[in-house]
Amino acid sequence: MVMDNTEFVMQKRRGIIVWVYSLKQLKNLKRFGLIHFVSRKMKYVVLYVNEELVEETEEKLQGLHFVRQVERSYRPDIEMNFADRIGTKAAYQVKDDDELDVVEANTKIRLAETV
Repeated sequence: MVMDNTEFVMQKRRGIIVWVYSLKQLKNLKRFGLIHFVSRKMKYVVLYVNEELVEETEEKLQGLHFVRQVERSYRPDIEMNFADRIGTKAAYQVKDDDELDVVEANTKIRLAETV
C-alpha cells in the first residue's frame, strides 16, 4: 500500500444563477458545474463553478436556447469579516471621497399615554 503525501487544496468557487425557461434540460446543466439548488417554482438553478472557469462557463450558458439569463454571485467579492465593525462608531462611517460621517440621533421613546 503506497501512501502519497498529497495535500487537500481548496478550490475557489463561485455561484452562478441560471434562469431557465424550462427545467426539462436540467441534465444538460450538470456538465457545467455542481448543481447546488433548483427552484422549480421560479425556474432557476444555482451552479457552483471553479473561479477560473466562471467567465467561460457564463458565455457557454448564455448560448443555450433554454437559458433566459445568467447571473454571477458576488458573495466572494464581499468582505465578510464584521468583527471589528459591529457595535463601534466605525460601522456608521462611510469612507469615500466626501468623507461622510453619520451622526446618531438622540431620540426618546414616548408612550402614547404620556403624549
